[in-house]
Amino acid sequence: MKKLSIIFCICTLLLCNLLAGCGSKEPAPAADYKLRVVVTFNAMKEFTQAVGQDKIHITSLIPDGTEPHDFQPTTKTMQALSKADILIYNSTGMERWVEQATQAAANPKLVIVEASKDTDRISLTEADEIRAHGQYDPHTWLSLSCAQTEVKNIAEALAAADKTNADFYRKNAAEYNQKLQALLAAYQKKFSKLEQKDFVTGHAAFAYLCRDFGLQQQSIEDVFASGEPSAQNLAKLTAYCKEHNVKTIFVEEAVSPKTSETLAREVGATTQEIYTIESSNGEKTYLTRMEENLDAIYKSLKK
Repeated sequence: MKKLSIIFCICTLLLCNLLAGCGSKEPAPAADYKLRVVVTFNAMKEFTQAVGQDKIHITSLIPDGTEPHDFQPTTKTMQALSKADILIYNSTGMERWVEQATQAAANPKLVIVEASKDTDRISLTEADEIRAHGQYDPHTWLSLSCAQTEVKNIAEALAAADKTNADFYRKNAAEYNQKLQALLAAYQKKFSKLEQKDFVTGHAAFAYLCRDFGLQQQSIEDVFASGEPSAQNLAKLTAYCKEHNVKTIFVEEAVSPKTSETLAREVGATTQEIYTIESSNGEKTYLTRMEENLDAIYKSLKK
């Protein structure tokens, strides 16, 4: 009887353990599981890849060549969101479709990360822009100082979702931010020695970059490159370029260059590409393109 009691107790314990295992809601993720991260456009992908490296799998939602302002979610967008662990986007002013798309995707485990949270944002001043896009200029990623905040936000989101690799993400973010800070410091020193501080662009995407370096942009189109510039504004910009002997009109890769080329011909200037880093550009990284932007602006202002 004593032996039978012992056998009965052992069987009962085994059965309890088996039932407890069956009752668990989800199996533990495999040791080699990679976080499924979706990002909106190229700058967000660059920041996220720098932090996550080989520990994550990244999918971009917005195709190269498509303005994030104008993007409309598709069935493919919904499928990506429904399977993702994390969505990383820049800001509600840039990707205004995010809230509606994530609701439609109905993925209760999806972690949504606004990368520009806690950056020092620049307020818009035009009533029409505010009604259409919100209170702030969304182009925070074009600031090397704001970019450091975005990278840190991304690292903390990945660390919270994947605690095993939290130190890995934070270390990568710190190393990447050192590179951003070094580039920022180098060009702050260079721009501080220049008298001329204004440069001319196709659309007003560079207010945050200007703030980093004490510069001022004169632009053909507004912050969101919407609508046609008025004849009055073009006349004022033409007069400005002639008065200040402007020799370079910067053109963004995703904005039609026609008006910029017309202005350049009118004032005897040339056009030069400047990167908004919304789409990929071959092998050129975020850091490479930002350095090229700053070098081109510096050379255009140096006399």
